[in-house]
Amino acid sequence: MATITLRGNTIHTAGTPPAVGNQAPDFVLVDGKLANKSLADFAGKKKLLSIVPSLDTPVCALSTKKFNDHAKSRSDTVLLLISADLPFAQGRFCTAEGTTNVVPLSMMRSRQFAKDYGVLIEDGPLAGITARAVVVLDANNKVLYSELVPEIAQEPNYETALKALG
Repeated sequence: MATITLRGNTIHTAGTPPAVGNQAPDFVLVDGKLANKSLADFAGKKKLLSIVPSLDTPVCALSTKKFNDHAKSRSDTVLLLISADLPFAQGRFCTAEGTTNVVPLSMMRSRQFAKDYGVLIEDGPLAGITARAVVVLDANNKVLYSELVPEIAQEPNYETALKALG
């Protein structure tokens, strides 16, 4: 269990994100066509997992736009945007904001991803959705970088996450 804050109030997650050097847990998430996606669907590419509570918040929207801008120049990398939002809402956001370099994935069918990646919020007003986190994987799904943002209203450390991609 990890302790983070929401506007200074303490809340807890179901665990901690995968550690650097470990193999990332596989997952089943849902894309915009309601198809299940797993790590195997992105084989051979580096992956930046931008895990956000909801795209309907200013910080989540901002971090998505910033990572999207970087992804434009990285053909060897896929940016996976993961939230509890429905795929339809994720699609509307990406269309409205022009974030065409991200792959939005939803936890609509299961919270197992959030448990396995240690980001499921267990208590407080956001219980049941994810904390803000960034996990960077190499092409073989080895964890290169892992950040659980300590305050949900803060942005992640973009520079360090992007540097981990090489």
